[in-house]
Amino acid sequence: MRAALVLRLHHRLPVPVHLHRPAPAARALASFTGAGAPSSPAFMASSQASSQQQFPRQQQGSQPGQEHAMDPRPEAIVQNYKSAGRLRGKVALVTGGDSGIGRAVCLCFAKEGATVAFTYVPGPEDRDAADTLAALRSIASDTGAGEPMSVPADLGYESACRDVVEKVAAAYGGRIDVVVNNAAEQYERPSLTDVTEADLDRVFRTNFYSYVFVSKHALPKMGAGGCIINTSSVNAYKGNKTLLDYTATKGAIVAFTRALALQLAEKGVRVNGVAPGPVWTPLIPASFGEGKVEQFGAEVPMKRAGQPAEVAPCFVFLASDQDSSYMSGQFLHVNGGVIVNG
Repeated sequence: MRAALVLRLHHRLPVPVHLHRPAPAARALASFTGAGAPSSPAFMASSQASSQQQFPRQQQGSQPGQEHAMDPRPEAIVQNYKSAGRLRGKVALVTGGDSGIGRAVCLCFAKEGATVAFTYVPGPEDRDAADTLAALRSIASDTGAGEPMSVPADLGYESACRDVVEKVAAAYGGRIDVVVNNAAEQYERPSLTDVTEADLDRVFRTNFYSYVFVSKHALPKMGAGGCIINTSSVNAYKGNKTLLDYTATKGAIVAFTRALALQLAEKGVRVNGVAPGPVWTPLIPASFGEGKVEQFGAEVPMKRAGQPAEVAPCFVFLASDQDSSYMSGQFLHVNGGVIVNG
């Protein structure tokens, strides 16, 4: 993603010129922080008193969405992210990692020392994937992690899932330590009569089949201490009347996560998930009309949409042995204050 905003760093005391020059990784991440952007949490919180408008009117009209075309750009990583090496030495595979929550997870994992591979849809996501890969390479040059990898794939089919896993494992000594299943698509369908068999098949292939098959083929590459993290949604818990098939896939992910966690507990592999609420990602302008985009996120108790940067640390927590070693079959709810009791 190319920068739309430039970070402004203020110093109270004069600083030598050579100290103003950021490290390569800092320069690569500057365009992903969104500092001062209209989408940043501080800006949104201050603007709610005068207006319920969340974002400028926009619509991309097709999926997958493109992050570089969004206004404003999503915040993928918080400014001055403090890493602690929690994933040092681990190999992570993130599906749908070119943009949105997937990109944020990739960047945070890399900052924590992981070697990161991610998938993307070839063609429409080429530019976002290239931007994410460039940032990961810059981070790896600082952390000493292995060379990151981007893998083009349509994960709706088992053969593609198997090929991705084999390619990633072969590049990193035959192992994968962390799998993040994150690929997704969604379409508004106001009535059940609007849902066709082809629609249902496509959405389930991307949103659910890929989770099953990537996990299936990654398991032989994992040892004890490995983990799988699945991205669900607040819609799995509260429902969404215009996203019927999407919501059904997210409910299936919750059930799959809990069942697989029970199956793999004795093998020492943990399976957990994250269920985000309204988060500003390319899926939003690619799924909804301009009016819904403009008000996106205003319905939650915090009265704003979340940013990918606010969700990604949950994945770091679940991937870290030292932080979540006694958790499996659980979901973290990053949803702006919606109570789901799940």
